[in-house]
Amino acid sequence: MEKNGMYALLEAIEARARANRARVAMGIRDPNPKTLESAWKAQELGYAQVVLVGSKKEIDKIGTELEVIDTGDPEKTLSELLVSREVDAVIRGTAKASGTLSNLKEALGMKRICRLALLLTADGTPFFLAPVGIDEGNTISDKLRMITLGAEHIRRLGVEPAVGVLSGGRMGDIGRDRRVDRTLADGEFVAGRAQELGIKTKHYTILIEDAIKESNFIVAPDGISGNLIFRTVAFLGGGDGLGAPVLMDDYVFVDTSRVGGHFTKAIMLASALSYLNKERKKVIH
Repeated sequence: MEKNGMYALLEAIEARARANRARVAMGIRDPNPKTLESAWKAQELGYAQVVLVGSKKEIDKIGTELEVIDTGDPEKTLSELLVSREVDAVIRGTAKASGTLSNLKEALGMKRICRLALLLTADGTPFFLAPVGIDEGNTISDKLRMITLGAEHIRRLGVEPAVGVLSGGRMGDIGRDRRVDRTLADGEFVAGRAQELGIKTKHYTILIEDAIKESNFIVAPDGISGNLIFRTVAFLGGGDGLGAPVLMDDYVFVDTSRVGGHFTKAIMLASALSYLNKERKKVIH
């Protein structure tokens, strides 16, 4: 597949972030110099005005020139800042995942959330990935919802989605294991249904190495395997993760992993998405 559009997307994200310089809040638990430095770098590069949300006492022990909102519960404060519009966007940073996401759902009245990760392979190939939450994408309806929502948001970024659906084996493996058979059947059905909905989609079975050559949006068999793909690419395989935005229209929330400590690109992505939201609302109104 022609990847020029995806490479151009990364340049566009950076340009939009710098044009916007959104006020981006970042959750902080157990601060360390590496984490704070990555946040400062995002501000220094002109991506955003970064606001750290966590214990000011702990953050001050390390030292930073960034604005700090003092709280003992960053997981809750992040959602409050987002809903009140005191900030343009939020990234989870090192705040706890379960607490942050449960507070987000409660604050926005959402029963469940859908995240779409943006990753780079070791050779710099960008691609989107879902599901990435361990409790996401476990049913056919969940996967179809992720594909349709994900495709819509990818198009907003100026890229035409090409979806690669994965399953647990090759078609020749049918009969070896009931669970594998189920994933293969699901993969065939999901890909077919997505095509009927007008989304370019193909079932690649377990061959992720083929899917990445032709697709820019990889759909894992379930949230556990998706999370493992994310971690393998970002933390073991020499790749990188820019963050996983929650797919919603009115707010920008970019989920991040506490592992690694690099948040500069996630802040850049959040600022760029805030810019796109503002532009989209201008068109709507």
